[in-house]
Amino acid sequence: MARRIIIPARYGSTRLPEKLLLPIKGKPLILHTYERALACDFDSVVVATDDQRIVDVLDKIGAEVCMTREDHPSGTDRCAEAFTLLGYADDDIIVNMQGDEPLLPKANIEQVAENLLLHPEAVIATLCDSLSEKTEVFNPNLVKVVFDRAQFALYFSRAPIPWSRDFFPADLPEELYFFRHIGIYAYRGAFLKFYPALSQSPLEQFESLEQLRVLWHGYRIHVDHARESSPPGVDTAANLQEVKRILEAR
Repeated sequence: MARRIIIPARYGSTRLPEKLLLPIKGKPLILHTYERALACDFDSVVVATDDQRIVDVLDKIGAEVCMTREDHPSGTDRCAEAFTLLGYADDDIIVNMQGDEPLLPKANIEQVAENLLLHPEAVIATLCDSLSEKTEVFNPNLVKVVFDRAQFALYFSRAPIPWSRDFFPADLPEELYFFRHIGIYAYRGAFLKFYPALSQSPLEQFESLEQLRVLWHGYRIHVDHARESSPPGVDTAANLQEVKRILEAR
């Protein structure tokens, strides 16, 4: 069994066009993410992309790249194609580290792989952290998650969940029940290979959240509380400026 990182890197982006090639400290965003992944103790790191421009950037540093189709509906589908093309084993643990997450703590990348091994009932493991501000709870760019007492996911949404009949739209209660989903996944290789055969669910399409396909078909996702706070990924121009500020300060 090997532990591997696949970074899905789609060139097109509706909210922030060409974001993976936007410069931060003199080099494209995707390079920052790739270097963060390399700093972790995994057997391999591969970028799965659909565009030669991203390949060209990564070739300059000798990164391993897998060219994938343009028509994938999600990053998980892209990872699944790369998994098959690269001939990885069914018992491998595959971590999907999104290409726009250059600040993801190394401890969290390690954690999500370890968490999947600890929960054999789950086909996927992922992470969350607490939301403390009302503006965060209502921000559709921050995906929320609710889970059961064993921390298996019940639902993911861009809407505020759970919805409190008594508190909204007043201030949040002192005891918070809101958790942001951190967009990193660990898959069992055999399930990742099988994932594209699952039909897309209405919930997945409505919310634009690929993980809902897994819940729709009755599989389990374990959600652990992240060891370290994870800054948001680069979804918007404002996110990009914040990431630039943090990286330049380092």
